[in-house]
Amino acid sequence: MTKETDVTATAEQITIAPEDRQRADLYNFLGLLLAGPPSEMLLEQCADLGGDDGPLGTAINALAKIAKLSKPAQVEREFNKLFIGLGRGELLPYASYYLTGFLNEKPLASLRRDMAARGMRRAPNVYEPEDNIASLMELMGAMVVGRFGSPAPLDDQKVFFNRHITPWAGHFYSDLEAAKNSVFYAAVGAVGRVFMEIESEGFRMSAG
Repeated sequence: MTKETDVTATAEQITIAPEDRQRADLYNFLGLLLAGPPSEMLLEQCADLGGDDGPLGTAINALAKIAKLSKPAQVEREFNKLFIGLGRGELLPYASYYLTGFLNEKPLASLRRDMAARGMRRAPNVYEPEDNIASLMELMGAMVVGRFGSPAPLDDQKVFFNRHITPWAGHFYSDLEAAKNSVFYAAVGAVGRVFMEIESEGFRMSAG
């Protein structure tokens, strides 16, 4: 079971292409970092990351560098200022808010319909609306590797991504990079923004 959603792994072993496994891992990693303040172990994992000289690798290297300099308590304070705050945080990481200016609006209802059609549902102990960025990253990662039964075909991934992530996630990640309280999370925002650009281009070039 994941933090944001209730998913059940299948008993059969499913062969996943290495590039799809890497995509899913990055979606899940972003989901973890955005679902709550990172533990010391997760910060250490961030610090151990390494990338190439491309845009995503450069963003990952920057995240690793800031993670090496960060302490869990410090990043927890940053997370709280960004996403919780007194009454509300600096950012509201929900599709409904970004697309309509209000929480719990049509984008959330649309997401719930598409989740139900794919056999996905929120875990009973999770009270965050499903259209938060952490949940959506986790849902995409789960679809890629088939944690709901079998891997979602690329066309289905594309439909879900274009409907629920493309309209706002890049904007959110850019806001996270530029947020007044962002230090560690500015680097997370950069990784997310570049990854969304890569995924968007990949889906654009795919058939269907």
